Amino acid sequence: MRSRGILMLFVAILAGLAAVYLGTRWMDSQTSEAGRIAVANVDIELGGRVSPEMIRMAEWPRGSVPTGAFTEPDKLVGRVVLVSMQRGEPLTETRLAPVGTKGGLSAVVPEGKRAITVRVNDVIGVAGFALPGTYVDVMVNTQEDESQRGSRDRDRSISKIVLERILVLAVAQEADRDSTKPKVVTAVTLEVTPEDAELLDLARSVGTLSLVLRNQTDQKSATTTTGATKAELLGLRAAPEAPKPAPVRTAVRARRVIPPPTVAPAPAPVAIVVAPPPKPQVCVDVIRGLNKVTECF
Repeated sequence: MRSRGILMLFVAILAGLAAVYLGTRWMDSQTSEAGRIAVANVDIELGGRVSPEMIRMAEWPRGSVPTGAFTEPDKLVGRVVLVSMQRGEPLTETRLAPVGTKGGLSAVVPEGKRAITVRVNDVIGVAGFALPGTYVDVMVNTQEDESQRGSRDRDRSISKIVLERILVLAVAQEADRDSTKPKVVTAVTLEVTPEDAELLDLARSVGTLSLVLRNQTDQKSATTTTGATKAELLGLRAAPEAPKPAPVRTAVRARRVIPPPTVAPAPAPVAIVVAPPPKPQVCVDVIRGLNKVTECF
């Protein structure tokens, strides 16, 4: 039994030594297959220009090298990042603006889009929760035109959502999208199309703007709303009438219309003239030769 225990201990020692040897060889093979790529040496803000001090070379397994990674740090100097970079993240081509782009917020605005700034406060800015990277709806409160007012409506204030799912690019002068702490500011920069920029500029000149925070994954549109008026708020507006049914065309059979019978007017009275009775006559038979003639007197 004792010799058997010694044999098992010897086998265990050999297995341990083999595991250490194989593990060392695997680690050496991984090290030999590792490459060096450029990573961020410090945190880089959105729209920041890369300088030599912001870059360092780090070992990276060749099988996991990100697409577009740089092995020469000199090619990164002067480039502008399109997203916020954390220390140790690899610098790739997809995260950088085209060569020659100047730093700042203009490098972040996509092609075909515009950036416009609106003035806000703690209420309009959703208590500071409208942060870079979030989406908001823009609502305007204004007065309806005179031509749209009824004879009984003297005050027709209306609130209406005019723009939907607008990306917040920056708050004040900060464009960091990784921050989640609410921040009350006086200005918010939004990413819009040229048409939306015109609508937004008109909306802030005719009324008061409000930002409505929305879920980042919510794609549902609210364009079906007609806006809220003061009459609806106070319950003064009557319920809308039910739509009248569309006229139904039916075939009509022609028929002859018989006019009512006409009553002939009563004949005018006719005067009856009674002729006087004839006078009595005396008749005499006169014989002249062979002829007989009756004569009356």
